[in-house]
Amino acid sequence: MKQRTILRDGSISGTALHSAAQVTLTLKPAPENTGIVFRRKDIFGKPEVRPHIKMVSDLVRSTGVTSGHTQLHTIEHVMSALVGMGIDNCYIEMDAAEPPILDGSSKLFVNLIQECEPVEQQAERVYFELKEPVSVSDGNRSIIALPYDGFKITCTSADDRGIHTQHLSMDIDPESYQLGVAPARTFTIYEDIEELLKLGKIQGGSLDSAIVIKGDKIISKEPLRYQDEFVRHKILDIVGDMALLCVPLKAHIVAVRPGHALNAKLTMKIFEQMERLKNAPAAEKKVVVKKHKLFTESTLDTRRILELLPHRYPFVLIDRVVDSGEAELTAIKNVTINEPFFQGHFPGNPVMPGVLQLEAMAQAAGILMLRHVDGEDKLAFFMSADKVKFRRAVKPGDQLEITVKITKSRGDKIACASGECRVDGKVVSSADLMFTVMNAAESP
Repeated sequence: MKQRTILRDGSISGTALHSAAQVTLTLKPAPENTGIVFRRKDIFGKPEVRPHIKMVSDLVRSTGVTSGHTQLHTIEHVMSALVGMGIDNCYIEMDAAEPPILDGSSKLFVNLIQECEPVEQQAERVYFELKEPVSVSDGNRSIIALPYDGFKITCTSADDRGIHTQHLSMDIDPESYQLGVAPARTFTIYEDIEELLKLGKIQGGSLDSAIVIKGDKIISKEPLRYQDEFVRHKILDIVGDMALLCVPLKAHIVAVRPGHALNAKLTMKIFEQMERLKNAPAAEKKVVVKKHKLFTESTLDTRRILELLPHRYPFVLIDRVVDSGEAELTAIKNVTINEPFFQGHFPGNPVMPGVLQLEAMAQAAGILMLRHVDGEDKLAFFMSADKVKFRRAVKPGDQLEITVKITKSRGDKIACASGECRVDGKVVSSADLMFTVMNAAESP
């Protein structure tokens, strides 16, 4: 994929959130391999700063960086907009230390980027692909980065009272960012406002630029833009804070009650892994790559299932994995009248064969076992079944919910699992399964 910049200049003005300064921000095209660079027009010499995780100096309700005597504050929203929209190279000129808060989201920055017209450049975009899981935590807050071929964020947001708990998982690309992330506004707890004002924060804040949560009530000048707007803004902040790596990231970020400080800690750990791999001998790099898990995602779509299973039509009996942990997995199979087996089982009274329900459980268990396996070209083989029970008929129009749990394992080669198929919450079949994992080249 090619690097991108913008075709023309574009400006926007407004009030800064914390300093209340009136500021004009201008986006300008930048050459290949420039990165995102801020220029302080209000300081003699117009010093330039390319924000980096090593420069972080302020993480109280915002992300700020310091380079020499030059400071930048609350840069996460504009950084998030640029990275979310796939802009690699851009100059950001400001006549103050802090961008305008605007409506508290990244939507107006995204609109500005589109007006400036993103364009491809000649140089290839260089990604950092996470090799090993990285995690940080602080009490009941945590954030983890997992190897992933893309950029995905799974986030749970909640306050200390457990009110307004929200959860969302999404792959981040320009389209999903523009539609599902950029418009989400910042928010604060009503009881925190007085303390923040005493700290010299949110001097320019108002209901024009933030949502206020007071108990179970939401105070806002307009209706919520999404039912889960709070967790979407948390994702917006994660995108902006991780932009301080200064390189596009391939990873799956799993966050529980994240904030700028925790985001920065994780970004620093990822940067340390990046530096370590950059300086490692070639042989060591190969060892690290070899340790990749076949998959680490909590959900899998049909494309990923086909990458993990050798089965193909008409014998793929899992449509989607909706939840996967280390020892348990839930998948679904939508049973439609178009299934080929209904032609003969039975004409006039179509019923899904029990043996295919058993096979669906086996495929789900095989995928779960692959979560524990290192390397590539591995296949899971169904070996035996015990205590098989069929309780109800499964008919066209049913959605089969398949749950499997690992009960025993012998290294990463052989495992036993219990499996259940449910329709509308009722068990229709169950079994105890045994399966093994082999290299594709060793398979019978």
